[in-house]
Amino acid sequence: MATPQLVTGEELHAMRDEALWQRVETADVFAEVDPNQKERIVLALRRSGAVVGYIGDGINDAPALHAADVGISVDGAVDVAREAADLVLLEHDLRVVNRGIRQGRITFANTQKYILATTSANFGNMLSMAAASAFLPFLPLTAPQILLNNLLTDVPGMALAGDRVDPEHVRTPTRWDMRAIRRFTIGFGLLSSVFDVLTFAALFWLTAGMASSFRSGWFLESLATEVLVLLVIRTRRPLLSSSPSPMLVVLTVLVLVAALVFVQVPAGRMLSFVALPPWVLLIVAGISLAYVATVEIAKRRLPGIATTPGR
Repeated sequence: MATPQLVTGEELHAMRDEALWQRVETADVFAEVDPNQKERIVLALRRSGAVVGYIGDGINDAPALHAADVGISVDGAVDVAREAADLVLLEHDLRVVNRGIRQGRITFANTQKYILATTSANFGNMLSMAAASAFLPFLPLTAPQILLNNLLTDVPGMALAGDRVDPEHVRTPTRWDMRAIRRFTIGFGLLSSVFDVLTFAALFWLTAGMASSFRSGWFLESLATEVLVLLVIRTRRPLLSSSPSPMLVVLTVLVLVAALVFVQVPAGRMLSFVALPPWVLLIVAGISLAYVATVEIAKRRLPGIATTPGR
């Protein structure tokens, strides 16, 4: 068993900040330190890339509480400590902190899912609309149809807030990685656009260029791909090895069924939709499933849910 590495306040007093930045990586215990040295230790840990929590209840703890990423005090602490802390525990039980950390990591992971899904979908749709304007003699969707599409796709998106999170996302802390989010957005946005362009070409040929039929088909394909892909990119794992929340599954199915029914029934004529023959619906379904399968394969090569582990 390795001997614990101990650093005393006297050793710390003679140590420059640059040396302390290195020492905190290996030290196990800091003993007999004064308030200023507590603050130095916290700042050195943060400088080394650690996320630091500090708990204290006395006047001497105030500088370190203020310097930490998360300062924690208790209800019976002195006023200065409570004011310097970010959290004040009303119960004498550190399991409250553990539950809070767990819930925070779950919330963070689900927030990332929504951001990745939304940014990649919007980027892909922007490229697709620009490409469509180059060869289509009409708009792919009318303004009311776009609004309905956005409304329906937001319904499963709201369920992401309460979605299940894979254990590995709760086990370790994570941070924003904007570069990974940007790579994900560009990669999956371009992939989405490729399938959109293929759908444009197929529908234009299948519908003989009829605007109402084309829009009905692309409305269904665009909606189906956007809500189904949520089930894929919500996890780094293979699709079938990570169970989404029942609410997400139910809302996804309801939205798909509602969109299909609305397009096929007379009520859809209010938004200029027309009923599509079964063989066109099968082709749209095939393209949608092919896109989902491609995303499932591509997510293993492109960045997944973009997180960087913290200490």
